[in-house]
Amino acid sequence: MAAKAAAKPGLEEELPQVHRIRITLTSKNVKNLEKVSADLVRGAKDKQLKVKGPVRLPTKVLRITTRKSPCGEGTNTWDRFEMRIHKRLIDLHSPADVVKQITSISIEPGVEVEVTIADV
Repeated sequence: MAAKAAAKPGLEEELPQVHRIRITLTSKNVKNLEKVSADLVRGAKDKQLKVKGPVRLPTKVLRITTRKSPCGEGTNTWDRFEMRIHKRLIDLHSPADVVKQITSISIEPGVEVEVTIADV
């Protein structure tokens, strides 16, 4: 038989609710994106949190091909423009109030931060 210690009502320890937090970083500039993700991971590890990431998601390449000539006459020459969108994913296991402290770092310009919180 397993001996189980019966907890008395009202004497349970109050543990903070642990959430699974997913931070999604999006940017056109890789350098700024890597700096912000490194800062977030360093801040989380300083607080002894479980960290997974940064996971590098595939780069989206948005392309626009257009004619150089405004009138349609002349040689068929084309301009090709593209914009690359880079994404990083960081997963944390921590209380919600700790995330506010971690994400209070200075975010580089051009980096979008999206925080999603789920219960474990």
